[in-house]
Amino acid sequence: MSACVPARADSARTKHIHPPHSPPPGGPRRFRLAGADVSAAIAVFLIALPLSLGIALATGAPLQAGLVAAAVGGIVAGRIGGCPLQVSGPAAGLTVVTADLIQRYGWRTTCAITILAGLAQLGLGCLRVARSALAVSPAIVHGMLAGIGVTIAVAQLHIVLGGTPQSSVPDNLVALPAQLANLHPADLAVSVLTLTLLLLWPRVPGRAGALLGKLPAALIAVAGATAVASLTGLLLPKVDLPSWSSHALATLPDGPVLGLLAAVLTTTLVCSVQSLLGAVAVDKLVTARPAPAGHVKRSNLDRELLGQGAANVVSGSLGGLPIAGVAVRSSANVAAGAVSRNSTMLHGVLVVIAALLMVPALELIPLASLAALVMAVGLKMVSLNHIRTVTRHREVLVYAVTTFGVVFLGVLEGVALGIAVAVGVALHRLTRTRITHDQVEGVHYVHVRGQLTFLAVPRLSRILHQVPPGADAAVELDGSFMDHAAYETLQDWQKTHTAQGGAVDITGRRPGTRISEPAEEDGCRCRPWTPWRNHQCERPPKAPPPDAHGQAATDGSTGGTLGAATDPTAPGTRDARDTRDTAGAPGAPQHPLGASGAADGPTGHELARGISAFHRNTGPLMRRELARLAREGQQPSQLFLTCADSRVVTSMITSSGPGDLFVVRNVGNFVPLPGEESGDDSVAAAIEYAVDVLKVRSITVCGHSGCGAMQALLDAEHGGARTPLQRWLRHGLPSLERALPDLDARANEPEQEQGPQEGRSRPLLAGRGPVDAAERLCLANVVQQLEHLRAHDSVARALRAGDLELHGMYFHVGEAQSYLLSEDAEGGVFALVPTTDLTA
Repeated sequence: MSACVPARADSARTKHIHPPHSPPPGGPRRFRLAGADVSAAIAVFLIALPLSLGIALATGAPLQAGLVAAAVGGIVAGRIGGCPLQVSGPAAGLTVVTADLIQRYGWRTTCAITILAGLAQLGLGCLRVARSALAVSPAIVHGMLAGIGVTIAVAQLHIVLGGTPQSSVPDNLVALPAQLANLHPADLAVSVLTLTLLLLWPRVPGRAGALLGKLPAALIAVAGATAVASLTGLLLPKVDLPSWSSHALATLPDGPVLGLLAAVLTTTLVCSVQSLLGAVAVDKLVTARPAPAGHVKRSNLDRELLGQGAANVVSGSLGGLPIAGVAVRSSANVAAGAVSRNSTMLHGVLVVIAALLMVPALELIPLASLAALVMAVGLKMVSLNHIRTVTRHREVLVYAVTTFGVVFLGVLEGVALGIAVAVGVALHRLTRTRITHDQVEGVHYVHVRGQLTFLAVPRLSRILHQVPPGADAAVELDGSFMDHAAYETLQDWQKTHTAQGGAVDITGRRPGTRISEPAEEDGCRCRPWTPWRNHQCERPPKAPPPDAHGQAATDGSTGGTLGAATDPTAPGTRDARDTRDTAGAPGAPQHPLGASGAADGPTGHELARGISAFHRNTGPLMRRELARLAREGQQPSQLFLTCADSRVVTSMITSSGPGDLFVVRNVGNFVPLPGEESGDDSVAAAIEYAVDVLKVRSITVCGHSGCGAMQALLDAEHGGARTPLQRWLRHGLPSLERALPDLDARANEPEQEQGPQEGRSRPLLAGRGPVDAAERLCLANVVQQLEHLRAHDSVARALRAGDLELHGMYFHVGEAQSYLLSEDAEGGVFALVPTTDLTA
């Protein structure tokens, strides 16, 4: 035991020494400030300075309170918060709430309410309920912001005209005529100049506009108005920053308990929701940034809530305004290229420096200029884009009620009204179901829109009984929910109608939606693009009853067991798709689907099941569209020329539908040169028909990875006997020469068939080189076939007229990635097609 004591002592003394096989650790980690963060912090500071003063003016708080909130929001929330690039500070969305609190309880009690709201946010952050705040309908949030924006604009309009705003929107509207009759020209002139600079500064054209546009319009507008007011000697009310020694701090809250609780709840709600939604929006902006300078982590919403709570506690304690994430500053921070939270924190430090050292300059700013700036911000909060979005989602009523509630009643009351209306709309949608019946070409269609619950069963039953007995019927369910009562009603009617000789097809939005239990032959619930061999709906084959000797019964026509004939994975059996041995066997049943038949042969069985699944799931959804295409004829916009490989599904990789693509497929996606088709004019005929008759606007040649034709070109010995496949592969020899010019691939070809191949650069994949010779040949083949396309007369004429475009494409099967050819050189580079947000 004694021998162990020194060892422990030694280990205690040496526990900080690096492991023997690791390099010694470096010194303490040094703080590094990226240049992008510095420039972003300056840009945000220039925006935050005038806006903070303007929001403080709009709330009726001391003007220093806006600077305190901006500094605390940048430093505290920026350091603790979970969204690195979100900039926090006094927000326009809190203006109405804060103004009402100051009017009702006074400034010092408002600071105490801010502290309590921050403590509430800290509690919510510890409970990890931040995600639940995102459950609030966007229509309510947009309506709340719009109502706050209207309230701000109406109030600041009085200051713009040289007056004093009232405490509510109705009072401001009533007092507006008298204010217009008694306006002050100097205040109005400065306000108009501010708004003019604010609108025109981002629109300065040319190179000068690109340089000047880096300066924020808000700073230029306020600075320009201040300079004009100072140079002209206009007598205007200006910013008054009292000494920091007399700055008012928080006191114990004084007022009715219920009123204070409501005030804390309102402040907490508005600050939290606006900050969390802002964090989500910042994540989207960072993701959409074209070339980020560094990796930025996604937001941690619970940590963001903790950061906002801590910032509100500190801001309220120091006599600052309530704090929330600010969309304008956050957007500017992301756009300026910020890469870490250092930009947000540095902007807060700059605000502190300005508040301490720039007081004389800040006191030159006219209040009318700040009021005009805040009024413009308020008007921008009524976003037309938001209105279009809620209109598209049929939530205009929720948006309008919330907006008018905030304007005429208050923020908390307006949000409560919006929530009530949103719940009512959701219940109305749940209970309101539209059921229609029409007849098209002898088929009776019953279309159900909405959720199918027991409340809709009487109407559903009445409509279903309008379908005559024995008629063909299709019930289309356009909803995501159906309760048990509706299910039984549909099932009973289906059984009755089928028993009377009718046919019923019940479909839904999702593939595989059915009412009755699937039949034994066609119960496929797999997706349309699921390969046959990967279908999970296949039932295991039924074992044949044993004979007297205990052996499985056999099919005399094929000599194999029934179980083995239907199980392609059974040991000792051939592939289920290989039916050559039984195609002409005596006694084998004949069937239109193939020699093996739909029931006896696996291949025909798979085909029949696939057709049945189309009839049941996809056909009813496509019937009207296909009927329209049948009437109008095909009008494709593209000719898509690709390989006959079974793994290249053109409609899937291009997200196209019937009538979009005119597809030509052959082995190797070859475009034979005119006059060298070797007796096969099918490709040239398709090109001529697509360009001259169908008037397609583009032609795409698509190659793919793992192409068997390219591998055959590499492996084949060119010359000697000519099979049909070898004769066809001759059209790929120019591609082989382009890809591998050192390979004497055409040594045995006639002299006249060899064109000049020297000097051609090889096409590449962006970001990496070809993995092997086969992939290099695939890329070169696409470029070569585009050259062959230009040699066709119809293509050449359309290209000269500017009516046609040629595109090259490479599809990597294993990665499910598509590359488009951008011909920046003779060879060209295949660039990966990026994934885009189509809902943005």
